[in-house]
Amino acid sequence: MTPRITSTIVTAFFALVWFSATSAAADAPPQRPNILYIMSDDHAAHALSCYGSKINQTPNLDRLAAAGMRFSNCFCTDSLCGPSRAVLLTGKYNHLNGFRDNGPHTVFDGSQQTFPKLLQKAGYQTAIVGKWHLNSEPTGFDYWSILPGQGVYHDPAFITMGKKQKEKGYVTDIITDKALDFLKSRDASKPFCLLYHHKAPHRSWEPDDKHAHLYDDVEIPTPFTFDDDYSHRTSAAREQEMQIDKYLNRTDLKMDPPAGLTGEALKKWKYERFIKDYLRVIASLDDNVGRVLDYLDQTGLAQNTIVIYTSDNGFFLGDHGWFDKRFMYEESLHIPLLVRWPGKIKAGVASKAIVSNLDFAETLLDVAGVPVPPDMQGHSLVPVLTGEGVAPPGWRSAFYYHYYEYPQPHHVAPHIGVRTDQYKLIEFYGKQEWELFDLNRDPHELFSVYDDPKYADVVAQMKSELARLRVELKDNDPLVVPFPK
Repeated sequence: MTPRITSTIVTAFFALVWFSATSAAADAPPQRPNILYIMSDDHAAHALSCYGSKINQTPNLDRLAAAGMRFSNCFCTDSLCGPSRAVLLTGKYNHLNGFRDNGPHTVFDGSQQTFPKLLQKAGYQTAIVGKWHLNSEPTGFDYWSILPGQGVYHDPAFITMGKKQKEKGYVTDIITDKALDFLKSRDASKPFCLLYHHKAPHRSWEPDDKHAHLYDDVEIPTPFTFDDDYSHRTSAAREQEMQIDKYLNRTDLKMDPPAGLTGEALKKWKYERFIKDYLRVIASLDDNVGRVLDYLDQTGLAQNTIVIYTSDNGFFLGDHGWFDKRFMYEESLHIPLLVRWPGKIKAGVASKAIVSNLDFAETLLDVAGVPVPPDMQGHSLVPVLTGEGVAPPGWRSAFYYHYYEYPQPHHVAPHIGVRTDQYKLIEFYGKQEWELFDLNRDPHELFSVYDDPKYADVVAQMKSELARLRVELKDNDPLVVPFPK
């Protein structure tokens, strides 16, 4: 065989190999994205610098906002830890998933349909590390390591695949170590879905050594509504037990106030003590999120991983003179939502679409290419994410809320409500009392205009919308509130 013929055969062989490889690549299905879902506990949106915080900086969470999308109207269906987590898993309101409150006898039914089970069935490797708080063992996860109950900040116990063991260190660091260990040891042949759930910044707000003296020489400004007297709302606002001066105690503050402090001086001291520790544990949380984002960048995983950051509910940071959450008022209702998805989301976009934790299960299934079950009640956010934050035609214009837990802790009356871009209607149904807020004119919700004749038409429209949503969402529990006729 002559050299020329040999050369021709070799060239043809490599051309055939190249053609076969490129044809196979063209025919291969696109690689499914990995999912990293990060959820904190009680992290108010107005305590992130990318949301305009005036009291702290969150540089690593801001990385997600800069490279992805920030939602300014993301709401929780019930501003309480366990109920919010049940909504996340099921894509259903609590009257359907069965988890209405944080009571010791409220247990999440792990046999029901959840999005991790559906992802697992579709070939995803699933894991959860950190806070669970559903009084049950996780189902639908290939790996899980969770805090029992609320967990503690220092030397916490974890239950890992059914085995309980105390671990040495700071809880935020340990949860992050567990997340990184999973990422490093996972089955790399499968896409992963990791739920990375922090205890922080839930009370009792115990910082680590690194951040223990952060803000020592800083005076944190009080919010505009710090001295709210609740005079223009229903009795529910007055009868709550969340006032910093009356109900923030030694257990939460971990020390007694200086002798002789009373009145406004005592209230301000309690606020400073609470808010600084709250911000210190957020600083640690932000550092640890940065560790995980750095790992994704260093390993190249970031390019095919959608990263979501949110909180289970909002929180009052001295707003209305309160701590805790529960109410449908803005600081409690709002939750942060940051989403980074390289190649799919335009960087640095802010969306005003009305979205909810009810949408998270549907979104993650859609991202993974898994059909969304018709009995889920939310909507995939993928059209909003890929549409530069603009809601598609037919998107919700009103959001439904339902809070149950009563009378303790904090004595917040059960209520339902509806929120639109401009108005919010709340019914404290056990009291048969109503509030209406014009959010354009009164963004701090200091003056209910429910009884103002000028708003009679708005009241009628909002009541009609509330009734419509209750029917649509099947919230028909006669023991709670009569179903609209």
